[in-house]
Amino acid sequence: MFHAMIKILIIIAFFLFSGEIFAFEISGLQPVALDGVFSTFSSESLPRNKAAIELSLERSKEPDFYRVQLRGAYGLTDHIEFMITVPYVDDYLGSTDGFEDVAFGFKHRFYDEGKYGPSLAYILTASIPAGNDQLTSGGRTGLGLILSKRLGPFRGNFNAFFLHPGKGSLQNEIYFASGIEFSATHASVILAEFLARKVHFSKEYDQLEARLGFRLKTSDFIYTTVGVGADFKARSPEYRLLFSVSFTNVKGNRKVKKIYEEE
Repeated sequence: MFHAMIKILIIIAFFLFSGEIFAFEISGLQPVALDGVFSTFSSESLPRNKAAIELSLERSKEPDFYRVQLRGAYGLTDHIEFMITVPYVDDYLGSTDGFEDVAFGFKHRFYDEGKYGPSLAYILTASIPAGNDQLTSGGRTGLGLILSKRLGPFRGNFNAFFLHPGKGSLQNEIYFASGIEFSATHASVILAEFLARKVHFSKEYDQLEARLGFRLKTSDFIYTTVGVGADFKARSPEYRLLFSVSFTNVKGNRKVKKIYEEE
């Protein structure tokens, strides 16, 4: 089954890469694999003193650009995690290269999952300009809320974020994200995600994007994620290709802490 999926995604990627490559969204803080889908965070966090890093590659068409991200996370406690994202954009519309805002933040899971209720967490995030003036919000601050719930082999995640830019000419950004992870085998997870975003340059929710892919446990410490995405409102991006490799010193699958009330 998964060999067939890999072949299908390779064929899609080959077809899409052969086309031409149009609007730019600032990526901001992004999750490391195992603590999220693609851009949707889960409320789970790394155990204390454990770390993870990820190299993420992205290719977008309409608008045309390539993006490389270095993502990192570190467990300050079993419930609090520090995160950082360093994004670099190449060949945006054929003329612009440079770093976006460097984003960092803290995620705090303040309520563990119950028998019926979800686990809850919030994120405090900020970013600083790091390079090209055409690829920055002037720095920004933001707040996000995360809900996660496991049901058998499924884990669902919901995010709501509010981001305030440093540039006075820009609008506040609001976005909602939902993602589902399906543990098909002990070493593979099927991923699905939907994003609704009002970016800094608009007063409307002009980005409605769906993404689909899978994550493979390459070893006890390495995870590989592949995905494709497309916008269904403005066709911007017309498509997006996603690939990442994650490294962590957390061996094996983590156990999810749950709170069960007596019946």
